[in-house]
Amino acid sequence: MIEDFKGDESWRVFRIISEFTEGIDRLSSFEEIITIFGSARLAPDSFYYQRTVELASRLGNDGFAIMSGGGPGIMEAANRGAAEAATPSIGLNIALPAEQQSNPYQTTSLNFRYFFVRKVMFVKYSIGYVCMPGGFGTLDELSEALTLMQTHKAYPLPIILFGVDFWSGLVTWFREQLVGEKLVKEQDLDLLHVTDSIDETVAILLAHRKLKRAYRHR
Repeated sequence: MIEDFKGDESWRVFRIISEFTEGIDRLSSFEEIITIFGSARLAPDSFYYQRTVELASRLGNDGFAIMSGGGPGIMEAANRGAAEAATPSIGLNIALPAEQQSNPYQTTSLNFRYFFVRKVMFVKYSIGYVCMPGGFGTLDELSEALTLMQTHKAYPLPIILFGVDFWSGLVTWFREQLVGEKLVKEQDLDLLHVTDSIDETVAILLAHRKLKRAYRHR
């Protein structure tokens, strides 16, 4: 039994490597990706679903590729807006116990078994994050990005929290508790932008792309 267990663990390493390899092979051709996170539970008639479609379409028309988690809700809205703009619409799907339903708007679709591999792909290939309202998964992805940038393990990129009413309480808690107790620095919160404006979101991401292009061509 012990030998069988060791064998299963060894094969798991190869599965992890294969997911990294496929992700790198499939995503390395996209240079300017904006990732949009958010709840799988928001329906097409919800305010934030509709705003996500509009935002993704605007970003697509400005030449960005759009990436999501590949599922329903906000993920579907992101891919839908990208498809409407005829820009690359990327979905990083995840296998879940209650199986995630892939949305039909993806032009590039990858399937992952391991959350941590999938999160590496989001961080490695995005030049900006937009977090729409979401649950634990969205908070996990937000925290992962903040941690990697705070510790200089990832290139700094703008993180836009879309939805002032939804996100302001969390950011206030960050400032009062985390900064107040000196658990993070005040400037660590400069990575976050809270807004209700699609125009402001697009402007932030365009400005960041301009800086990134200038740095790349130095």
